[in-house]
Amino acid sequence: MTRSNAREIAMQIVFSLKVGRFDPSEVLNSWLTEERFQELAEEMPLYDQFPEEKQEQYIRQVVLGTVSHGEELDRRISQYAVGWAFSRIPKMAVAIMKVAMFEVLYLSDVPTASAIDEAVEIAKGYEPPEVVSFLNGILGSFVRAEFPDAPPKPQRDMEAQPE
Repeated sequence: MTRSNAREIAMQIVFSLKVGRFDPSEVLNSWLTEERFQELAEEMPLYDQFPEEKQEQYIRQVVLGTVSHGEELDRRISQYAVGWAFSRIPKMAVAIMKVAMFEVLYLSDVPTASAIDEAVEIAKGYEPPEVVSFLNGILGSFVRAEFPDAPPKPQRDMEAQPE
């Protein structure tokens, strides 16, 4: 399993926690079983391969970290979603942004550009282009404001990206 797949699985778990308000450890334990992956693989190829130990640890770290820093991450999203009430942002987009922001802020082994690029790519599979563009803008503003010394990253041209 690739880090990209593990990231998307972590994002799906974060989304499910937001929607259902379940205990994160229980959800992780129920999702991260070979049986659950076999069930999900019937509908989503993302689950064709069960995570190795390293990917499973990453998924757990991202999910538990995103949950434990949830209020902070929500505030940051609100801060950079200029002109938007947090409640109007699609919940899937929020989950994707929370995972990306958590990675940027708390996982030193994840390059900032990778976290943002992956978030945008994942969003393309779940959200319409205008939401993907909105999400990209929020994450770009976040990185520019929080890490002003980082080398500038060109904004992605959403029109030119294949779907």
